[in-house]
Amino acid sequence: MNRPLVVILCPKEFQFTDHGATVETPFLADVADLKTVWLDFNAPFPADVLDAHALILWHGPLVSADLIARMKNCRAIIRNGVGFDSVDIAAAAKAGIPVCNVPDYGTEEVADHAIALTLALYRQLFPLDAEAKRLGWIINVSAKMRRLRTQTFGIVGLGRIGTAAALRAKAFGFRVVFFDPYVPVGTHKAIGVERLSSLDELLKISDTVSIHCPLSNETRGMIGEKEIARMKPGAFLVNTARGDIVQKAPVFAALHSGHLAGAGLDVVEAEPLRTAAEAATPNLIVTCHAAFCSPEGMIEMRSTSAKIARAAVLGEPVWNRVN
Repeated sequence: MNRPLVVILCPKEFQFTDHGATVETPFLADVADLKTVWLDFNAPFPADVLDAHALILWHGPLVSADLIARMKNCRAIIRNGVGFDSVDIAAAAKAGIPVCNVPDYGTEEVADHAIALTLALYRQLFPLDAEAKRLGWIINVSAKMRRLRTQTFGIVGLGRIGTAAALRAKAFGFRVVFFDPYVPVGTHKAIGVERLSSLDELLKISDTVSIHCPLSNETRGMIGEKEIARMKPGAFLVNTARGDIVQKAPVFAALHSGHLAGAGLDVVEAEPLRTAAEAATPNLIVTCHAAFCSPEGMIEMRSTSAKIARAAVLGEPVWNRVN
């Protein structure tokens, strides 16, 4: 009998993985054949992918209901990462295919990145760096540099990463508040932060708004023109979650008008930035959807996905199921 096939699917434009699947192989070699497929973003799925018994999916390729209907052998789709918006999870559930993610691999890295963006904005690191490298020594941005202990750090979404960011912000002296209607009662007491009853309240009182919720139908475009207008004049916006949660046009307009004093975005709507005009937006720090990156985090993520794939092909219970 043929052995089960596990396929690792990775977009060509991102060098996320290696052809030899060196991290995954030790977990799978004794129970399945393993193949890495590199795919252009909108290219059709080859037969190997459709025939797979388990699919490990990197960020990028979209797994639609039509594709799921053709995956007759599949016992699990595992998203190498936290977000699973690239998979039609309802269609997979209907087909009896578990969809799993790796929700905890980059908790430290993304929380660290959110705080790094926040500190860079508060301490004006990039304008000061540019001034020093012009061989100048004039601190033109001194009025924008603030004492953290006087500031309110507002978190939208208190999951694993949001909690990690809250604890880091507390350590720097921020007053930390959050809005998340889904976390259990008493969570704020457990970690020593303040719970707010609405997003509107958080926007009005926060000096920094940091986004940490998943992308869903509920959160897509959640921060738009009206929400940004409700933010305090001179506030900062930080997003290390998903680009499509925050509408970029009103953010850029608010940065140009000065309503927002700055934004730190690891992710942007319809990423990457599309024009030189977008890139020239004042008081904007953008990183390349890189908050999750570290060698340690990547090994942890790939190992977890391989372990879930192993359980799936052996007919054992899987974990981190999202559908």
